[in-house]
Amino acid sequence: MITLPERLKLLRKERHMTQIQLAELLNQAPHAYQYYEAGANFPELPKLIALADFYNVSLDYLIGRSETRERQP
Repeated sequence: MITLPERLKLLRKERHMTQIQLAELLNQAPHAYQYYEAGANFPELPKLIALADFYNVSLDYLIGRSETRERQP
């Protein structure tokens, strides 16, 4: 099963974005976002929601609990 750090990296690369750009999007320091992709830290719920909204995916997909990207109504 894919993990959150792997999913974050995959989605970021699909958008052709850097870690610095994602950190700016989340209004945080670049190293804080880098820790998410390295698996050294886990984003708090508001950051997870912001990432899921930005990528237009479900939270379950983002954290690796589902392979279905679409959000359910």
